[in-house]
Amino acid sequence: MAIYHFSARVISRASGSSAVAAAAYRSASRLHDQRLDRAHDFSNKAGVVHSEVMLPDGAPEHWQDRECLWNDVEAAELRKDAQLAREIEFAIPRELDQAEGIRLARDFVAREFVARGMVADLNVHWDMGEDGLPKPHAHVMLGLRQVTEEGFGPKVREWNKTELLTHWREAWADHVNTRLAELDIDARVDHRSLEAQGIELEPQHKVGPAASRMAGQGLSSERLDEHHAIAWENGTRILARPEIALEAITHQQSTFTTRDLAKFVHRHSEGKDQFDEVLAAVRASPELVSLGRDGRGEDRFTSRAMIETERRLERATIRLDATRSHGVDERHIERALARAQSGGMVLSPEQRGSLEHVTSGRGLTSVVGYAGTGKSAMLGVAREAWEHAGYDVRGLALSGIAAENLESGSGIASRTIASMEHQWGQERELLTSRSVLVIDEAGMIGTRQMERVLAEAEKREAKVVLVGDPEQLQAIEAGAAFRSIAERHGAVEITQVRRQREDWQRDATRHLATGRTGEALAAYERAGHVHAAETRDAARTHLIERWDKDRQANPDASRIILTHTNEEVQALNEAGRGRMRQAGQLGEEVTLGVERGTRDFARGDRVMFLKNERSLGVKNGSLGTIRSVSPISMAVMLDDGRAVAFDLKDYNQIDHGYAATIHKAQGMTVDKVHVLATPGLDRHGAYVALSRHRDSVDLHYGGDDFVDRTRLVRTLGRDRSKDMVADYTRTADAAQAAPRRRGIFDGLELGKAQTRTAHHTPDHNHGRANAPLPSHSRELGPDKRPTAALVTALEQVALPPELAPAVERHGKIVSAMRFARSVGDPYTPDQRSELAKSRAALDALRPHACRDLEQAMATHPRLITDAAQGKTQAALRAMQLEAEMRTDPVLRADVFVQRWQALDLQRRLLLQDHESSRAHRVADTMIGMAKSLERDPQLESLLRQRRSHFGLPEMPTRSMGQSLADMVGRSRSRGIEIGM
Repeated sequence: MAIYHFSARVISRASGSSAVAAAAYRSASRLHDQRLDRAHDFSNKAGVVHSEVMLPDGAPEHWQDRECLWNDVEAAELRKDAQLAREIEFAIPRELDQAEGIRLARDFVAREFVARGMVADLNVHWDMGEDGLPKPHAHVMLGLRQVTEEGFGPKVREWNKTELLTHWREAWADHVNTRLAELDIDARVDHRSLEAQGIELEPQHKVGPAASRMAGQGLSSERLDEHHAIAWENGTRILARPEIALEAITHQQSTFTTRDLAKFVHRHSEGKDQFDEVLAAVRASPELVSLGRDGRGEDRFTSRAMIETERRLERATIRLDATRSHGVDERHIERALARAQSGGMVLSPEQRGSLEHVTSGRGLTSVVGYAGTGKSAMLGVAREAWEHAGYDVRGLALSGIAAENLESGSGIASRTIASMEHQWGQERELLTSRSVLVIDEAGMIGTRQMERVLAEAEKREAKVVLVGDPEQLQAIEAGAAFRSIAERHGAVEITQVRRQREDWQRDATRHLATGRTGEALAAYERAGHVHAAETRDAARTHLIERWDKDRQANPDASRIILTHTNEEVQALNEAGRGRMRQAGQLGEEVTLGVERGTRDFARGDRVMFLKNERSLGVKNGSLGTIRSVSPISMAVMLDDGRAVAFDLKDYNQIDHGYAATIHKAQGMTVDKVHVLATPGLDRHGAYVALSRHRDSVDLHYGGDDFVDRTRLVRTLGRDRSKDMVADYTRTADAAQAAPRRRGIFDGLELGKAQTRTAHHTPDHNHGRANAPLPSHSRELGPDKRPTAALVTALEQVALPPELAPAVERHGKIVSAMRFARSVGDPYTPDQRSELAKSRAALDALRPHACRDLEQAMATHPRLITDAAQGKTQAALRAMQLEAEMRTDPVLRADVFVQRWQALDLQRRLLLQDHESSRAHRVADTMIGMAKSLERDPQLESLLRQRRSHFGLPEMPTRSMGQSLADMVGRSRSRGIEIGM
């Protein structure tokens, strides 16, 4: 995985530095320092693969000579402690070759520094690390003064703002991730600090080869010493808590490979010995879970924390789905429908079905709608019905523009998820049992964030409505929560496309939604809407020509140009406004310094807002047209008809708005769309880009990006869906749960620790969309739901307070002994003695406490780590559940049925996928469960009354266990599926 590093420092005389010497070293050249009257010669330095002085417009041409430039910098500074230059250092992904790495750095420097008026000295270094792998990085020396034709002017204090550095850090991450996606490289970087990411590691400085050579020569290097110290400290932290590494790796990806793990450990350890030790510790960690091989044949792993996050999400959805307290009376629905019809809006049968679904009493409902199917219109009718019924309706979305689109399309007051979570954290705007929470564009929300939101809703007994399309743009963080929820609990679909006005275009949108990208492109090609050019530059020119002709022929139509990267957006914006200038449709130019650099704006310009600002009522992605502009202020007419005015010193997060990235366009609807295809696109981006229009969409591409139409179709049809752990483990729980549960010491005898059957552990249905659910999967008996029973047991924690320290003590000894086993060490007599004492102490506080705790730890190994760290609440709840299970046969029966049905569904799905060997393993687990009934006559008697839930006929002469085992055994031996 690519490494993120971005740092800034000031080169100052106060620290004994010289700008000329610094430039000579970074460029590996010989420069004469006029102030010191000496030469700085670093021409023997290796590893510099690119060196270039980049000047802003109006700078003296002789500054292209590096020696002249930095001597002029020195001459402009008179103070003996003067600040001379700012140095920016950033890591280039080693996944890129040198040419791509240089291009990546040049483009960023030109956009973020030179465009702001800075003079920039760029040097790209391609050093080799001790591991034999490249360590590419760039050094950028920046002037601190304004540039004029005569030379340097006053220093620009704005360039010192912390906010600008924060922007650069984020912009570099975006720039890198965009380019990696363009090149189809499966790697990403995160600009946030480790602390901000919730990772308990210290960030490290980048160390160049010069510092390494100093160490080899016995010389001191503060930077190198600090780097090694931080790496050692991080390695020590990971050794103490190996799950830290897993938390970091799974932040943006639910699963990872061996290579990902090795790269991470190499960065966060010091020297080969610690690397080996840390890697072994992480591999031996009980928190590491192997998932088998993926479609590429690579071994994939995840963490138990990621699994637990998915399970918490599942539990929250189960509880929400089980409630039936948010129904809307039919009269309110009919009233809302009548009002919509009076306004000229008639819902289609699919929309009407979705309306009935979301206004039902269920606490969790999902709507999967293709792009342009009128989801927002349906939600507008639902909102009115909910409000008539007395509910408080709120909307959420991941991005500001998506929240704005939801609000404008449905009338539901909406905001971003981050904003709402912040309010909840301050105990403000809390949900209630009368709240309906509508979450739009749900497919873009990661697992952890979705779990937090749904857990809060479940806690407050609110209703949640998820709306989106899993096939559109994917979540930024780890997971595909919406897809998983829709598969598990079902969703209504709206497939009748209404946005496009022509039938063949609606069919094309359906093709895009169902992964048939080639068919959609063929339809647009037949209609003359796909345009090939020799190069991308030519394609961009042709796009602007077509856009300009259409703009003049249809001035009242709304339109947007879409592409994948910010660099292309800027080029298209400049070309588009150039045509506007030629047509005389722009007023007097005003040059402004805005967030992304220097831009020219004029009356009539299209602009896009890049930051949410509640005081203005604008979102990140809002579009408008400039009505007036001056060096200090701007007035804009937004596309929704509102007028806003602001001072640029208060808000300068704006850019031209003729073109936008595809990510900015999700949820957008306009009359005409023009798309420039680049190699970074996939089928999710192509689906969004080619479905925003009402009237027409034109796709342009260059032959230097796509050699032929086949390559275009292949690229735009690539599936880059985010994964879930559940995608690899639909039967992992079944395979790991033997007929008799393995103990917390993985079968090693340590005394008389009791084990019993595992059939009471609830399993999880990791099915697929449209998979047939057993008809008995909802109700287990009169007013009996296994979920409700489990929740009750989990929440009824009435244990002695003295148990908490005893549980912590037991967690520590169990954790220590498990670690000893993982590294091959024998248990010591002291460990065995402590285990016996800990067990006795537990049982002295409560009968069977030791057995209940160890059973819970065997089912959920993370409880061991948590308990050892003093986090005992979850373990106490799990102990209570074990006690309930032991004393309540009805609860045991409920859970047995629930687990059996979940395994049966897994087996059916595997057989449908022709995965017979995995299906047979699940069948073996089910047979073991059936045979375990021989040891629990009370449970067997209760289950006999529930034969219908297993699909069993009446067989009074045979035991329940024999009947179940025979049923599964027959279907396995014949290779058929009973009841399908």
